[in-house]
Formats: sequence, C-alpha cells, structure tokens
Amino acid sequence: MNGRMGRSWLAILLIVWAGSVVAVPAPAQILALPGALRDDFHARVLDVEHGEAQRLQRLVDYLFAPELLGMQYQPDATYTVAEAYATRRANCLSFTLLTIALAREAGLDAYGQEIAETLAWRKVDQTIYRSNHVNAGVTVRRKRLTVDVAWDEVIATEPPRAIDDARLFAHYYNNRAVDLMQAGQLEAALAHAEASLAQDADFATSWSNLGVLRRHAGDDARARGDFEHALMLDPAHPGALSNLAMQRRRDGDSAGADALLRQLESVQSRDPLHQFMLALDAEQAGDFERAATHYRRAIKLHEGEHSFHFGLARVYLHLGRDRAAARELERARALSEDTERL
Repeated sequence: MNGRMGRSWLAILLIVWAGSVVAVPAPAQILALPGALRDDFHARVLDVEHGEAQRLQRLVDYLFAPELLGMQYQPDATYTVAEAYATRRANCLSFTLLTIALAREAGLDAYGQEIAETLAWRKVDQTIYRSNHVNAGVTVRRKRLTVDVAWDEVIATEPPRAIDDARLFAHYYNNRAVDLMQAGQLEAALAHAEASLAQDADFATSWSNLGVLRRHAGDDARARGDFEHALMLDPAHPGALSNLAMQRRRDGDSAGADALLRQLESVQSRDPLHQFMLALDAEQAGDFERAATHYRRAIKLHEGEHSFHFGLARVYLHLGRDRAAARELERARALSEDTERL
C-alpha cells in the first residue's frame, strides 16, 4: 500500500463490542499526512529538486532539527502521523510511521522494518512488557538504509527485515491495545487487538496479547485458545509460553503448566537478551559473580552487542578484575563505533 492514500479511506472504523461502539482509526488514517504538515514539508524539504540521497538526508534533518519538526522520542507515544505531528512526540513505531509517510511524499521507496528479537522492556503493575522493534527502511540506489529514532535505546540480536504495511498497522493496533489495557480501557483494548489480527492473522504477539485481554475479561476458554494459537505460529514465543503456563495453572493443570515452563526455560537459556536481563538483575542485587556468569552467557550467544561487554566490564571492576574489565571496555567501544545508522 505505497503512495498517497485517497480521502475515501480516511474513515474511523467503528467496532461494536459488548453493546458499545469503540472507535478504531482505519489504516489509512494512521499514515495520513495532515495538510499543514504536507505543505510545510514541501516548502522546507522539497522546495528545490534534489537526488534521492539528498532528499532522505533533508528529511532526517527536518524530523530532528528543533527549528523544524523537532521530534522527540517518548516510549509510550503510540500515535498516528497526525497525532505525532501535533504533539512532536513519537515512540519507535510512530516515528517509523511518520518517516515512511514523509519519505513516500518525497517520492522515496520507504517501508517498515521489524526486528523480532529485541530488548526494550518496561514493568508496569507487575506486568513485564518486552516488545518487538520497528524502524523505517528506505532504499536509495539499491542500498537499504535505516532511519531509527531509538537505535541507542534498543538491544537487538538480528538485522531488521522489511515488512508490508499490513504488518506495520498490526504493530500499531497491538501497541494501542497494550496502552489501553494499562489505562483500564478493556473494551477498547480488545477492539484494537482484534484490529491488529485483522491486518495480520499470523502475528503471534497479537494473539498472545489478545489472550491476556480475554483473561482479564474473564473469558478463560478463549484466552487459552489464543495462547495456543500464538504457539502454533511461533512455538518459541516467550510471552505465549508464559501466558499459557499461567492459564493451565489456573485451570488446575499443574503438569501441563510445568511442561510449558520447562520449555520456556529452554528457550530462555538460548536467548542472549534474557541472559542480559538476568545479569542486570544480579548486578543490581550486588551479586557480581552471578552477574558476570550471565553476561558471559549473553556474549557467548551473541558476541557482537556492546552493551553485554560494557555490563561485564562493570561487574569485573566490582570484582577487582581490572585487566579483564579493561579488555571488555575496549571490546564494547570497538563494537559501538562499528554501528552506523541514520
């Protein structure tokens, strides 16, 4: 769904849920450029003819320069393009939407990119949120470039892969579902979760989150089915494994819950991001030997992440292993300098 979208699509989807109407923005409304933004972008960025590479650089400058858009990163700002423009705030998803909309307005080949295995987590009311990460890809002269507002906030173990607009919209609706659940708006959260799956029925994370929402709504049977469907799509999905184990425990199936938790433990033992989280927890608790063990495991699983080496350097300093700490600091510095992003 590339290019400018017609006015006929700029509608709000009205979903009837449990007798009430929930407003969910239509996909085209999510990416729509407000007239004022389009006019300003043309006047400041597209005022004279430039090559593709120059247009992209001017676009990036336009996004960040305080005297222009001056966009600021805000982790919980899951906004449409219009809302991001109005507030000058955006999380990684909304920043991606804004970048893609402007890049396409500039005639560039722009698309969403997804990194499935990332660490950008937060804990709210005893619930841990570990999210996928998205950013914007732009192809210029057959070279794929990445524009990422949160590149220094997210740890990733794999390169991004291009996704279509349907998957990008599925991310938007899923994020909004989580935000609305946190705000106590369960009906609206459920409507957005279902809108996410209407865009991409193979999105395991949305199935798992829909199950959580249905469990909150007291519908354990359908929640169980949602978790099972998520695992059918992705048998190693940590959230779905944990959620289904909890559900089976609630159902009185302790053996089934224990089997799932063993499977989850096996998945996490091979996950460098989980090992990193364990290392951070141990470090904060002052258990530096245990922290060093988990940092080393994370590095063995994924050697190229500078944050792992930097964390190991910190705990080595606490353990009095100065030479080892210096070695890890040097490795962390070298890896961080190798990172190139727009």
